[in-house]
Amino acid sequence: MLRSMYSGISGMKNFQVKLDVIGNNIANVNTYGFKKGRTTFKDLVSQQIAGATAPGTDRGGVNARQVGLGSQIASIDTVQTQGSLQTTGRPLDLGISGDGFFIVGTGTATAPNMNFTRAGNFYLDKDGTLVNSDGLFVVGYPSTGGVVNTSQFGKIKIPTDAKSFSIGANGVVNYVDGTGGLLQAGQIMLAKFPNNEGLEKIGQNLYKNSANSGPAPTAVGDLVIPGEEGAGSIVSSALEMSNVDLSEEFTEMIVAQRGFQANTRIITTSDEILQELVNLKR
Repeated sequence: MLRSMYSGISGMKNFQVKLDVIGNNIANVNTYGFKKGRTTFKDLVSQQIAGATAPGTDRGGVNARQVGLGSQIASIDTVQTQGSLQTTGRPLDLGISGDGFFIVGTGTATAPNMNFTRAGNFYLDKDGTLVNSDGLFVVGYPSTGGVVNTSQFGKIKIPTDAKSFSIGANGVVNYVDGTGGLLQAGQIMLAKFPNNEGLEKIGQNLYKNSANSGPAPTAVGDLVIPGEEGAGSIVSSALEMSNVDLSEEFTEMIVAQRGFQANTRIITTSDEILQELVNLKR
């Protein structure tokens, strides 16, 4: 009976974590570029009451007798499936159709501290530099003399006197200068990882690489041109929505709630039986 109580406790703890993950998913149902979480369980060690025996000449084999001791968290996954693209009509809103992450950073342009995101709601600061909502500059190839310079990392800066600009599917930022000439302000590049689910969430719609995701870009050659080498293309005037499915989350919430209730019933039932044993001696 004590085993059943502790099994019930382990189940309650696991379903509490599952509900925490579900709550975070629902809270971010309208967060651009958000990737939902998923909780999986596995059983704990089983106590062996009797071992298995092999069959003999006059008697068949007997299976082992084991009692499980509860469950535990197997994984909390980040499901990196594509979210739907919503058209916004704003030229600085960018979505990725396919694999890859925008690179944003702080520090110097040639040695940025890089983080990664799928949220492409970008802005221009007073100098014309392309940044995200927290002021982190977008990392890519800068422009030299109106032509993309592929020899170094850099900020992407649109001249403040540009008449208009556009961003292509390959990430090239074109602008029309004061004389009507078409020039390049830079090229937005993407980062790809062998294991996207190994990236760590650090808040503000950002990820960082981990020991199991693969390395972050450290050289210019590590950047990926959108639409090449398996990376997705950039869709201008659109944003990637969260991949959270509310109907699925509410269903999982009901399952977690009932599982939690069932495990509390295990504890109360075991307690009632223990009470009966105590009452044997009056």
